[in-house]
Amino acid sequence: MDFWNKARSFAEEAARRSSELSIAPAKLADIVTDAMQRSKEIAAQASKRAEEIKAEAAKQAELIKSSLAEGVAPPETPESQVERDKELERFGITEELRDFVKGITMGTFQDFPLSDDSPMSDVPTVSNVRQDLTEWQEKHAKLVLSTVKEISKLRFDLCPRVMRERKFWRIYFILVNSHVAPYEKRYMEEVEQKAAEKVLDKKVKESSNIEMRSQPQTKGTKQHSKRPTSFNEEDLDVFLLGGDSDEGPEDGDEGFEDDFGKMADSSEDEKVKS
Repeated sequence: MDFWNKARSFAEEAARRSSELSIAPAKLADIVTDAMQRSKEIAAQASKRAEEIKAEAAKQAELIKSSLAEGVAPPETPESQVERDKELERFGITEELRDFVKGITMGTFQDFPLSDDSPMSDVPTVSNVRQDLTEWQEKHAKLVLSTVKEISKLRFDLCPRVMRERKFWRIYFILVNSHVAPYEKRYMEEVEQKAAEKVLDKKVKESSNIEMRSQPQTKGTKQHSKRPTSFNEEDLDVFLLGGDSDEGPEDGDEGFEDDFGKMADSSEDEKVKS
């Protein structure tokens, strides 16, 4: 009875294992098929994204090309735009200034009570800006010409047909003085502060270099001053010990001892004779 039970159990176990083995390849095939399908989907998505990037790049290139052809600056990234805005504000190109210059006309310049006392070629012109301006004014003039179309148009209409370059900028900075003076003052203070810091750093470095060069000389002087002291102490020891030392007697000492011996011998002879 036990034999038949064991045989039946063995048969059932064999049938179960056979069933599992027959199902395993089917599962593996399903896994492989699913992986291949997902790979195809990922590849399709990557290809689609690549096409989108390519189209966007072509669009940006065309936009930049058309902007350059029209003389308009291409669009900037958010980071560069932030830096650009900071630079504009640093040199006084603010919304307040933009609103103010909208009310300036050609008549404002023509009727302004200022004589044109400068020769045409006394000062060179670089980048459409007179070089007799201060550093801050020169930078402001370049920025205002490139970002404020009203001033750019006025300068184009007035110079040099109506007035010379120098007179135009003198009148302009007089007109906008109350709007840009605080920014120019702040800029000059920053320049002066940086110059003072450079001078201070230079002095500190020079002072540290002098100290570094003087330290070895001081050490050498101290070592040199110790040598005579040790020599004098040695002489004092020799004097107090009565001349005892490890070294042998000098030639002068040997002669003195010989003379002293002769004197002692002659004294003994005189005693014997007496």
